[in-house]
Amino acid sequence: MSASLTLPLPQEIKDGLLAAVREAGRTEIMPRFRNLDPDAIETKTSADDLVTIADKRAEVVIAAAARQLMPDALIVGEEAVEEAPSILAQMPASDLTVIIDPIDGTGNYAAGVANFGVIVALMMNGETVFGLLYDPVLDDWIWGEKGQGVWFENAAGDKRKLTSAPAKEDTADMYGFCPSYMFAPQEQARILQGYPKFRRVTALRSSCQEYRQLALGKVDFVLNHAAKPWDHAAGALIALECGGEVVSHDGAPYDPAAPKVPLWTFSHRDKAVQAKIKAAFYD
Repeated sequence: MSASLTLPLPQEIKDGLLAAVREAGRTEIMPRFRNLDPDAIETKTSADDLVTIADKRAEVVIAAAARQLMPDALIVGEEAVEEAPSILAQMPASDLTVIIDPIDGTGNYAAGVANFGVIVALMMNGETVFGLLYDPVLDDWIWGEKGQGVWFENAAGDKRKLTSAPAKEDTADMYGFCPSYMFAPQEQARILQGYPKFRRVTALRSSCQEYRQLALGKVDFVLNHAAKPWDHAAGALIALECGGEVVSHDGAPYDPAAPKVPLWTFSHRDKAVQAKIKAAFYD
């Protein structure tokens, strides 16, 4: 089936990816939440960059389902790339790519903070066409498809279409997310001086949850120091389908296969307001 995928996507592809994500949440993630042995948590690049047995096991579940649904697809899982970084180099030439972040917000998860999620994105010919942001704690999800909009759904069967917040003229009325602590030390002072110009700027330590809040209309912008595909491909599509925009600082559209930073996500496409937000941090 994968060789002949067209838009809109077959329902069995979307349903299959959702089922895999929910299964991973039910069998691998939630049983270990607040129940991790110390030796089940490992450090990757730094003390703030963690991986747990739940991350690894959940990725196996989701990747296996994706391969069954789309045998020809390149699977780009965060933990698989950690073991084999060369996987990323295959993305530009891939006709069909499934991107998986098995637990986005692993630091929160490992600390017992119920603020994390699972991210899955599907790219066709270099373009993201489907994104899924799943909350395993509440068993609800936000998904978007190119040209089909963005929807919130939950296990009870509730469903509603989402649009992001409209542009606001005064930065004092705006809410934003920015993990200032993850920027280089020389950049942090510049970033932090912009905080008082807004109503509130904070960070959830989970791109999944931050993109969900933007899709729900609760936040006006997100500023990120990095733009890894498993963190941002799905959320960027969802932001676009909600009426927003995702660009690098020079205005180039976000490309998961060749990301540029810093990365800006806006809830709207008003260029004048976007410039005002950027200036609050960088002028």
